[in-house]
Amino acid sequence: MKILIEPNVHLFVDTEGVSLVPDASTMREKPTLILLHGGPGYDHASFKPAFSQLSDIAQIIYYDHRGHGRSDKRPMDELTLDNLADDIVKLCDTLGITKPIVFGQSFGGFVAQRYIERHPKHPLKVILSSTSHNFGLTRKLAMFKRLGGDETSNVASEFWTNPNESSYDVYQKVCRPFYNTVTSSNNNAALRATFNSKILFRWINGEYKDMNLLSGLTHAQCPVLVLAGELDPVCPIDDSRDIVDALPEQFVQFEQFSDCGHGVWRDNPNTAFTRLKKFILES
Repeated sequence: MKILIEPNVHLFVDTEGVSLVPDASTMREKPTLILLHGGPGYDHASFKPAFSQLSDIAQIIYYDHRGHGRSDKRPMDELTLDNLADDIVKLCDTLGITKPIVFGQSFGGFVAQRYIERHPKHPLKVILSSTSHNFGLTRKLAMFKRLGGDETSNVASEFWTNPNESSYDVYQKVCRPFYNTVTSSNNNAALRATFNSKILFRWINGEYKDMNLLSGLTHAQCPVLVLAGELDPVCPIDDSRDIVDALPEQFVQFEQFSDCGHGVWRDNPNTAFTRLKKFILES
């Protein structure tokens, strides 16, 4: 379904699981988990069906960022971190959601970090998964070289410094296989996603170049779980360690996964989802 969050701006939203469940003589309310997908330029499809296993403990809200996927097409200059972070609050206001748990994967983690800065009292909890605080090309290239050698690092450098259809096609063939350590059993997952390359290329040449999210993390006023794979080339684990150091010590939890790449829930789902369930349920 499409939800109007401001004049002329609809977000595509999907839900899974009920909010209220019978519990003896009362109706117990489960927490709401809002999933922020990666990209930019992609949609929420990558979360399905993996995150369905959390629907027994939370009501799950999937949605496509403003201008992405099945949400309304919007001018490129609207697709800023500020606007995307504010959209979380607008969506919650429209749906009547208070104190959500917000999960940001990769680019979604950029949005979640800006959300922490701009709306620190809004979430119940935040999860930052396989994400970074800045462009960090040096670390990217070093990890691609470690995993795939000079050719892989050179191809990554060409794409991240000169993003276009040609360099992205080569990057997908040469570098993308190193994102994860486990080959997906769900071979159709990428085919289900919608993708707008213009958003990705515009982002890399725009806000991403000068992005620095660390200072805003000091505003956090709720528990924040940081998940990171030790073999993630695109959001290297040292970026996650910087994020952990920037967050208030009393709120941050950090879980790093050996032999995992980008999206630890893809490479080690049993351990990752066990950790997520623990964080969601703890008071």
